[in-house]
Amino acid sequence: MRAAFAHEALLTMEPDADSGAPGAAITVELCGHWNHEPPCPLAPHHTRVEQIEGGVRLRILFAAEANNESSVREGITRALADGRLDEPGGVTTRWTLRDSRPGEVLASEFEHAQELINH
Repeated sequence: MRAAFAHEALLTMEPDADSGAPGAAITVELCGHWNHEPPCPLAPHHTRVEQIEGGVRLRILFAAEANNESSVREGITRALADGRLDEPGGVTTRWTLRDSRPGEVLASEFEHAQELINH
């Protein structure tokens, strides 16, 4: 049975960089491509991006079997540690991973977490 989990990351990015690229890199790592048919094969997920001074804060909410939690977290960290996404048209977005760690699913995320679990 799936459960909901949260993961948090902090990145350094140029202010004009595509802040959606790290989330797309996570999707590539977990699903094989950022543009795929649902459902996500390993872990349905959602990445929230928040611009902060000097970078970007990511909050990844995902649903997975308990025995897959660590591999999903490792995949998230691996995608972010790679520090780049090659996008269509020859554009490469780069970033530096400053922190990646487990988070807690917030009460305000409960409904979204349930959607991911049932996805």
